[in-house]
Amino acid sequence: MSDQPICKSRRDAIKVMLGAAVAVPLINLVGVGAARAAVPANAVTEDDPTAVALKYHRDATKSDRVAAARPGLPPEQQHCANCQFMQPEVAEGDEWKGCQLFPGKLINVNGWCASWTLRAS
Repeated sequence: MSDQPICKSRRDAIKVMLGAAVAVPLINLVGVGAARAAVPANAVTEDDPTAVALKYHRDATKSDRVAAARPGLPPEQQHCANCQFMQPEVAEGDEWKGCQLFPGKLINVNGWCASWTLRAS
């Protein structure tokens, strides 16, 4: 056993409560950040028939952009974020957005497909 007495003051209890009140929101922020990194339920998958036909890949670096490059930008700069078909209706900074070619589904802004077309302006 310890020779130190158990401190039962109200001041110590308040310190513990305030510490917990500060720690809980910080722990929740970490959890929210991890949740945003997850793939949404309605995201386009690589085995989707339209995705297969358009050679869509959610990571443009893993797609065959060089062989199927479209005019407008060099192949390494072509990705969904600068394509005219991407819809900006989702909150700015979000990694998943809508696409006119995949109605009702979300694409990754870092993806690429064979229909990529440079967005005007």
